[in-house]
Amino acid sequence: MADLIITVTVNDTDQKCLKNDILDIDNWAQNAMIGKINSCWKRFQRDWTQRLINDETFTDPIPSNKADFCELVMARPDYKDRAARDAG
Repeated sequence: MADLIITVTVNDTDQKCLKNDILDIDNWAQNAMIGKINSCWKRFQRDWTQRLINDETFTDPIPSNKADFCELVMARPDYKDRAARDAG
């Protein structure tokens, strides 16, 4: 999967409103995304570590780095991303 580039257009009026509270809009948006990524990672890691521990058929070591952990979990037949879970 390639890196994802996200562009957000903020009109002039909304920029003025944001600048009432935010010093640097771009920096704030970047930090908000980093915070969300960290929250999602922590939840993903916590939930799937518990699932792997409780799975009697899983006997491999649990990877200690993020990329390998994600690859292991997402290759499992019981893994579903948000869209698949919402689809039923």
